[in-house]
Order: sequence, then C-alpha cells, then structure tokens
Amino acid sequence: MILFDLECTKEHRFEGWFKTGDAFDKQSKAGAIECPTCGSKKVRKAVSAPALLKGGTGSKAEAIALKVREAVIELKKQVEANCDYVGDRFPEEARRIHYGEAKQDRPIYGEATSDEAKELRDEGIEIVAIPWPSRQDS
Repeated sequence: MILFDLECTKEHRFEGWFKTGDAFDKQSKAGAIECPTCGSKKVRKAVSAPALLKGGTGSKAEAIALKVREAVIELKKQVEANCDYVGDRFPEEARRIHYGEAKQDRPIYGEATSDEAKELRDEGIEIVAIPWPSRQDS
C-alpha cells in the first residue's frame, strides 16, 4: 500500500491510500477521488514523501513509516512554536526577508503553490517544502 499526500485545485491537502501508483492514476482519471473539504474531483499528488507499507501489521516498513510520521509531526510542532505563520503571504514575505525589506533573522512558514515555490528557488531564495501531516492527524 502507498500513502499519498493529495491536493485539490483549491490547495486543500489530504491523504489517500492506494494499492499502487497506477491505482491512484486510474481512480483520479475516473473522478473517483474527492477532496473532503470542498468536494473537488480535480486532485493531484502533493509534494511529499510517500509511505510504502508491505506485509502485515507490525512489518518493518510499517514501523519505519510510523517513525517518519512521528518525526514529521514533531518537526511541525517545532516550526509552529518557533516560526511566524504568514499563510498564503509566504512567497511575498520570503522575498521581503531575502531582499532585506524585512527582519533578516525572522523564521517564517506558510503556504505556496508549486509555481510560487519554483519562482522563489529561481530567484535564489532558499525554501524547504515540508510534507505537513493533516491537522486531524497531528
């Protein structure tokens, strides 16, 4: 089984389990996957680190996936405790910090589309995409 982070066209993120990557592709093409927030059937895989689980309960892969998930949840807690949340203004704030228009040592986090993230990287602005666990799971 593969756990994918998914995202609709309105950038709502959620998770989905699939037997294979092809199974996701077929279900997505058929409109069988729906965003639980807005109901959109235009869903794609979000940037993430997929978890692969093989074998029964207690398998080594399942244990590793659980440890990775716990580490990401802890990372999320640390980021939320130590950084300023700027929401969808992330690209603008990252540029202001990079170009010296805002406090330089101010750590921030927020949302950016994949196009906005690419533009930031193209400008030489270092950013990191984190596979954020959904709110109900953290």
